[in-house]
This record gives sequence, C-alpha cells and structure tokens, in this order.
Amino acid sequence: MTDAHAVFQFPPHDHLFLGKDHDRAERRTWAVIILCSVMMIAEIIGGALFGSLALIADGLHMSTHAGALLLAALAYSYARKYANDRNFTFGTGKFGDLAGYSSAIVLAMIALLIAYEAVSRLLNPVPISFNEAIPIAVLGLAVNVASAWLLSGGHHHGHSHGHSHGHDHDHHGDEHRRIELRTGVVEIEVFEDNVPPRFRVRADTGMLLAASDVTIETIRPDGGRQLFAFEDRGGYLESRDEIPEPHAFLAKFRLVQGGQHHDHELEFEEHDHGAAHGAHHRDNNMRAAVIHVMADAAVSVLVIVGLLLARAFGWLWMDPLAGFIGALVIANWSVGLLRDTGGILLDRTPDPRMAEKVRMAIESEGDQVTDLHLWRLGPGHLGAIVSVATSGVREAAHYRQRLAKFADLSHVTVEVQHSRSASG
Repeated sequence: MTDAHAVFQFPPHDHLFLGKDHDRAERRTWAVIILCSVMMIAEIIGGALFGSLALIADGLHMSTHAGALLLAALAYSYARKYANDRNFTFGTGKFGDLAGYSSAIVLAMIALLIAYEAVSRLLNPVPISFNEAIPIAVLGLAVNVASAWLLSGGHHHGHSHGHSHGHDHDHHGDEHRRIELRTGVVEIEVFEDNVPPRFRVRADTGMLLAASDVTIETIRPDGGRQLFAFEDRGGYLESRDEIPEPHAFLAKFRLVQGGQHHDHELEFEEHDHGAAHGAHHRDNNMRAAVIHVMADAAVSVLVIVGLLLARAFGWLWMDPLAGFIGALVIANWSVGLLRDTGGILLDRTPDPRMAEKVRMAIESEGDQVTDLHLWRLGPGHLGAIVSVATSGVREAAHYRQRLAKFADLSHVTVEVQHSRSASG
C-alpha cells in the first residue's frame, strides 16, 4: 500500500443531531414539571393547614420528583440552545444521554434508600396512619399516571425519512425496488411471504415483459455471484431459483428490449427493525424521565396494595415488603439505563448490524474496509469514519454515494488508500 490517500467529507453542513421530536419532548417535560410543582405546593400547604405530616412528606417527595424531571428539561433546553455552537465538535445530541446517565444514578440512589428504609421497617415496625397514607398514595399514583400521559405525547418510536439519495430505488425500508424506464416502470422485490424467497418482477399496465428478456445477477460481499433466470407466472415474472440467505447483495438487473440492454444496479440489505434499530433512535433523556414517573407509579401501586393488606389483616410487614420490591424494580430499570447511556457516552458501537451493513456496502465491489468507527451523535443520528483500501481508481465520493442510502448516517468521513498499481 502507498501512503497516498484521499480524504472526503460531506460539504459544510450543520451539526444538528437532535432527536426528531426534541422540541415537543422539551415542552412535554416542562408541562410535567409544572404539574408536579403544583401538586408539591398544594400538598405542603394542605399538610400545614390540616396538620398532616404525611401530606407534607409526600409534598417534599414530589419536589425530588420535579427536580429529577428538571434535569431532563434543562438537558433539552441546553442541547437546543447550543446546537449550532461549533465548540461542540459533534453537536449537542448527547446531552440527553448525559442527563439520562445522571438520572440513572439518582434512580439507583433512590432504590438504595427505599431498600434501606424497607429493611429498617421490617426489623423495627412503625405505626401507620392508614386513613391518611392510602389517599395520599392514590393521589401520588394519579399524578404519575397524568405525568406519564403527558410525557408519552412527545415520545415517538417511529422514524421516517422522506428524502431521496438519487439511487435506482426509492424504498429504504422494504424489499421493493422501482426502476423508471422510457416505456414504463418496473418493480423488483424479494418475495418470501410463507414461501421460499424469490425475485418477482412486475411492470406497469401496458408494458410487456418476457421472461427471456430479464435476468438478475447478485454479487455478495465475499465476491460470490449468482445469475437468476425468470419464468412467467401470469401478471409477474418469478425467478426459477430461490435466493439464499442473507438477503444482502448488489443486484445487477438487465432488461433486453428492442435489441437494447437496460442495466441497473440495486442494493438489497438485511433489515432489522427490532432492538438494535430502536436503540440508536431512542431518546434516552425522555426514557429517563418516563422511568422516573413509572418507578414512582410502580412504588405507589405496591404501597397501596401493601397498605390495604396491612389494614385488612394486620400484616404491617406488607408495607415495607412492598417498598423493598419497588426498590428492586427501580434498581433494575436504573441498571438498564446506566448500561445503555454509558455505552453511548463511551462511543460504543450503537448498532452492530448497521456497522456490518456499512462494511458490506463498501466491500460489495471487492474493496476492503480496513478501519470502521460507528458511534451515536444523538437520537436517530450516527457518525461514521471509514477507511477503505482499493486496487481500483475509485475516490472517496464514490463510497460516500454508496453510503448515502443509510439515512441514519448523519456525519461521515471516508478515507481511501490506493495500492501502487492503482495510484501509479
């Protein structure tokens, strides 16, 4: 290999790597803070007027709840305010993850305190004012349900992209590809609904396609090639042979009409809309806020059940046992949040399948990815640095175009290293 290489970056662009629903989520979070603050003030004033220590205590607890949500709201506001500040090299999209990590630590501390108090009460039971405690627990649950409803209004898992990257296909999310010809439009798909996967080719009404006129050759990342011939199935053409797994390859479509060849290259890739896809789209700041609300709601439910049983049967140990179970639930949520946000803050690869897709997209033409870094910039935004070794004459712009079909890649740097035969 020579030391010569070409480096290409996208033209100057903004570094707005905030979540799709950032502004709406921020407004919803502030609304929940207002709700909690109103309840906090009402409980403290009501407790003082009616001499209820339990009501005052719950009001103070509500203040810690509002404080935790305030962390999320400030993270949204700060990320938005400094989104265009060039001092943040890769934008402010990670502020939400930082806030989520901090919230997870707070949740872990709350779980420890609840567990400690529960064990203390199991060992040394204290009298309980059931007629006062139960209504307060019900009120707390109502506030948490309302808070969860407000927060859910700004939290969407859907993620759509309505832009095009100039490829022969216009569907990134399914197995359909469309090719526009002068004589009409041809649609190619990988059909596998309850049958072995095969290519199907359809044409617009009035456009005639003969099975002998169509072929598709697949080229896989390892260089393997397979040529598919077609049969007429009445209304569409279907490949005679099945398509081996995985369905990740470059497909060279050829149509012969009037003695002319129409050649098009189509990208097919494996799709995973499960946990991995959701992970790098997830708004961990909103997730932390929701977990705070859900944790409080879970504890309220357990406390209500424990208090009712303790009052009905005299089982005073049910109240601290319910609290201890609630602590375990909160601790479990906290650990999950710490793991996910910590991995993002340390630039752990957020989606191994996406990394593999990037590698396959580059290596499908016989080139080699010598180094690949993939990290999360913000909800739904990934950054990538790719080093490519090639014996051809392709430059960085060629590989940038190949990666453009991955809409989640918001910031890409490509480095190309040419062999001696290619460079001189």
